[in-house]
Amino acid sequence: MAVLQLSPRESPWKALSKEDLEKQYSPSRWSHRLNAEEVIKAHVQVGTEATQKAREDKESVLDIKYGKEDGEKLDIYFPDKTSEDLPFFLFIHGGYWQEGSKDYSAFMVAPLRAAGVAVVVLAYDLAPKGNIDLMLSQVRRGVLFIQKWYSSNRGIYLCGHSAGAHLASMVLLTDWAEYKVTPNIKGYFLVSGIYDLEPILHTYVNDALQMTLEDAQRNSPMFCQKEVQSKVTSTCELIVAVGQHDSPEFLQQSLDYFQQALRLHGWRVSFLEISNVDHFDIIEKLIQNDYILTQVILKTIFQ
Repeated sequence: MAVLQLSPRESPWKALSKEDLEKQYSPSRWSHRLNAEEVIKAHVQVGTEATQKAREDKESVLDIKYGKEDGEKLDIYFPDKTSEDLPFFLFIHGGYWQEGSKDYSAFMVAPLRAAGVAVVVLAYDLAPKGNIDLMLSQVRRGVLFIQKWYSSNRGIYLCGHSAGAHLASMVLLTDWAEYKVTPNIKGYFLVSGIYDLEPILHTYVNDALQMTLEDAQRNSPMFCQKEVQSKVTSTCELIVAVGQHDSPEFLQQSLDYFQQALRLHGWRVSFLEISNVDHFDIIEKLIQNDYILTQVILKTIFQ
């Protein structure tokens, strides 16, 4: 994957009018295929059909409790041929931390399971019941649950879409020594994510979240990078992906995070801008074995 030569932001978000900022952070308004309402409806439909099909397989184990809270459940889709050292692909859905569901997020199960990968789709408590600190702690508990129950795993690969990419990128900063268990995380796939939360404070998205400036800064992986052990950075592969038809702000956030946070701090990271996809079908197309992101995921797992 080509590494882009990046330049500083020419139009910082603070220079945008409120109307323009709202538009930039409304992903459904940027689709090249459908209008805002239709693209969301289609996204749910594609995900629901893929999930229903995946659940028809006898190797699926659903609604496993990984914690005490109501939202702390996950589904595991095992491949036909199981072993003690399976790779696990753990998916965190998007929905601006207040929508979305594991029940229509199993897009990638068919091609990954066919290749011998166990797929985990994680749920978490959405706003307003949950706040971002709670959601992050839940995702960490989900990762630890997989590590403890499947301790001989070949590797755990986290993938997040949109708000899910934000949560996955915050997991990257975890000091696992505090948990007395270090999960065998081998890779991250961060798809159309948000890595600086401050612009969100000034949009409709924060109506349910009720984040303060301190909340946003504490939970912005763009600015929360810290020193990490070289053995971690050398063994973990990161892919930052974004769609050609994501909004300019979403694209810029991915570029900035790739260059200014990850690559600058020594992570093994690649950037991928996927042609002719928007914020929604960039993840929907994981149902296809020959889709570029599907192939990148499989190559990373089995390299």
